[in-house]
Amino acid sequence: MSETGSRVAVHQAAQDDFGSGDAPRRQRRSRSGKPLIAIAVAVVVVAAAVVVGVVLMGGEDKGGAAPAKVLPTVYTPQAPNAHTAGLARRTADPRPLTEAEVFTEATRRVSYRDYAFTLAGSHVSADCKAVTWGERLQADLEKHGCNQIVRGAYVSADKAHVGQFFAVNLADQAGAEQISRDLNPQAQAGFVVPLEAPGVKDFGRGYSAAYGQIYGHYLIVAWVQRAGGAEPARGLSELIDISLAVEKPGDFVWGRLQLLPDVRRNN
Repeated sequence: MSETGSRVAVHQAAQDDFGSGDAPRRQRRSRSGKPLIAIAVAVVVVAAAVVVGVVLMGGEDKGGAAPAKVLPTVYTPQAPNAHTAGLARRTADPRPLTEAEVFTEATRRVSYRDYAFTLAGSHVSADCKAVTWGERLQADLEKHGCNQIVRGAYVSADKAHVGQFFAVNLADQAGAEQISRDLNPQAQAGFVVPLEAPGVKDFGRGYSAAYGQIYGHYLIVAWVQRAGGAEPARGLSELIDISLAVEKPGDFVWGRLQLLPDVRRNN
């Protein structure tokens, strides 16, 4: 089954029987060729309505107007990736992430099938509270040692689609799992604030879908929508294709994995 087909199946299974067990296992490969085996957990939540933007207390650490509280219409998490177990604790991987490491020349322009995107803006925050909203989410980020959130905003070549990439750096995999649960819109715990960038305005208003993946102590999220928030003509399969392009900066985890002492010795 293709990646698009498997993600559509996860959404359909969740919508048919919300909360009743796991979706079928799927085999996928990373862009670097390393095998990934993920159990797609059918915990997709369709929000009754997207939260209307309101002013936050605190504000984002890049300055400017206070951000709005917006949630994806649907959020699909996946089980932790078994092949990144070596990254389960940040003590084994303490070096901070940088924009240059995550948004390389290869990931400043990304594509999947007919969709091509260009990075419109990026930012690394060492203050996780400043780039999120929601008391419960922010409390869990502090509890689980969040020390960085990396964000990137993407715009499609035809300006018809926009996307957000997030990488959350936590103390351990248990923390990544908890934050992924918090991002479930039904939990109403909060979410990451979309990065504003040229061509990316009012992101999160309207219909959008987010996909979370856990790689050790990192939580990677690709959040996508049609520009302006209209419902996609091809349904979720359209947004899934877009997400598979926007999530590509998450391949930095394989470089991190190769730097672990045990991996170097085995190579």
